[in-house]
Amino acid sequence: MGIANIVFIVLFLAGSALFFVNARKIRRNILLGKDTNRSDNKATRFKLMTLVALGQKKMFSRPIPALLHLFVYVGFVLINIEVLEMIIDGAAGTHRVFSFLNFENFKLYDLMIGVFEILAFLVTFGCLAFLIRRNILNVKRLVMKELNGWPKTDANLILISEILIMGSLFIMNAAEKNLGSTYWFPVSGFIAPIFSGTSESTLHFTVEFCWWFHIVGVLGFLNYLVISKHLHIALAFPNVFFANLNPKGKLSNLQNVTNEVKAMLDTSFVPPAPKEGEVNSFGAKDVFDLSWKQLLDAYTCTECGRCTSSCPANKTGKLLSPRKIMMDTRDRLEEVGKNIDKNKGSFDEDGKSLLGNYITNEELWACTSCNACVQECPVNIDPLSIIIDLRRYMVMEQSAAPNELNLMFSNIENNGAPWQFSPADRLNWANE
Repeated sequence: MGIANIVFIVLFLAGSALFFVNARKIRRNILLGKDTNRSDNKATRFKLMTLVALGQKKMFSRPIPALLHLFVYVGFVLINIEVLEMIIDGAAGTHRVFSFLNFENFKLYDLMIGVFEILAFLVTFGCLAFLIRRNILNVKRLVMKELNGWPKTDANLILISEILIMGSLFIMNAAEKNLGSTYWFPVSGFIAPIFSGTSESTLHFTVEFCWWFHIVGVLGFLNYLVISKHLHIALAFPNVFFANLNPKGKLSNLQNVTNEVKAMLDTSFVPPAPKEGEVNSFGAKDVFDLSWKQLLDAYTCTECGRCTSSCPANKTGKLLSPRKIMMDTRDRLEEVGKNIDKNKGSFDEDGKSLLGNYITNEELWACTSCNACVQECPVNIDPLSIIIDLRRYMVMEQSAAPNELNLMFSNIENNGAPWQFSPADRLNWANE
């Protein structure tokens, strides 16, 4: 085993270890949320995951970005076979270890390499198109103010990195072709002439350099993925699997409120005693008050903006942006996670909360609860559930509802209806 193989093994193990350390932190942060049961109807959930996460069914409501995303998605999934070959080559000191798949009557390896090149080209094309849409065409949902700063930079870094990783593959194959390789390179074959007349030593250096660039780039991309919006690559499948299967518009009831109503209607009903240390609260003020599924939603959001572009409140100029709700939730959760890391496993109260410091009352009350954002999300994220829980806290803990709602609540309490007259007068209009 040579020095290069040892260096590769060390880099691979270090990169893998860093990935799992960051993944464990994300898992811990998600589990800071309250428990919720999403283990029912497993057959339905697997079917939904197959159609929405794997089949990208909801993406195709917008065909152009869906097709571009399909190029990138399928390309990266299948090209991982070639990455596996490079990992084996790097560890064992071999070269194109899967070449044994070339048989006398059927060049299977040639076919694989050719297909990988075509897929890599489609990935490159898709990433270039996405860069153009974001930075030249300025598609409205991709240039909204919540994407200013790091979110825009993050998206561009990912796209540029993918182009460079794919480009290194083409250059490596083109140089190898000039060294006499007879494999089928349908894309690299077109750029191979730029190396004509290049010395053999330079070609060998180019192959080695591009090989290292590609594999280190893949390891770097893997570790960058867990701290970027592209975490959805890993979380889309579980997020869809654990999605809410209830009809849209059906809101969950607060159990402590349900218990109070039962006690009012049935004097023999005894509400269960709260668990030790548990304090009854209504709604959500911070990420600790949300469910683990809502926090998983926040980490799964890829900031595509389909939710915001379909939001009627946002379309009419209101402050609400469902995408920003998810981004703010993730940012607050990351802040809480760093606080826990800093304090060796415990959270040190920082005087901040999701409601107020990140998301304002005006944003929340602009929501019409129409579920357009939930319907549009390609990976079944539910911004509305977070909005509802934050509004519940404002109403039931802070009494901070708008005056119009407070008047309605008062009428319901006193008259049994939203209107300012007694139930006995409801049919008076018919006498007129």
